[in-house]
Amino acid sequence: MKISTKGRYALRIMIDLAQNDKGEAIPLKEISERQGVTLKYMEQIMPLLTRAGYVRSFRGNSGGYLLAKEPAAYTVGDILRTTEGSLVPISCLEEEDNPCMRHENCMTLAFWQGLNRTIAEYVDNTTLADLICYNKKENEENTD
Repeated sequence: MKISTKGRYALRIMIDLAQNDKGEAIPLKEISERQGVTLKYMEQIMPLLTRAGYVRSFRGNSGGYLLAKEPAAYTVGDILRTTEGSLVPISCLEEEDNPCMRHENCMTLAFWQGLNRTIAEYVDNTTLADLICYNKKENEENTD
């Protein structure tokens, strides 16, 4: 499993929206400048986040984006699955009933299932709020 730039940037955008929330819509251009991501690429990511209900978009002169909920309500797993699709390490685990003809005799299936559980547990138990707190803590430690 490799997370694409779309997934990584989506996380950065969501964190940026959380950290810069002053109750007013944040223009995409401002986020683009802070994050060093082209406006054109961000325009591909924002509809995914909007359709998923993670952000609210506002049009017009004071248009832009706001998080739809508090940062603690978003898991990294939800955001990554919105932009990346499935996070399973091998395709035979994508469906509830394993379609692989060898699954009953597969010597590595238990390993892949364990890896999948570990990944899911980690990304589904880490929120945007956690990432922001972790970053603040790291920055404070680096300035001491």
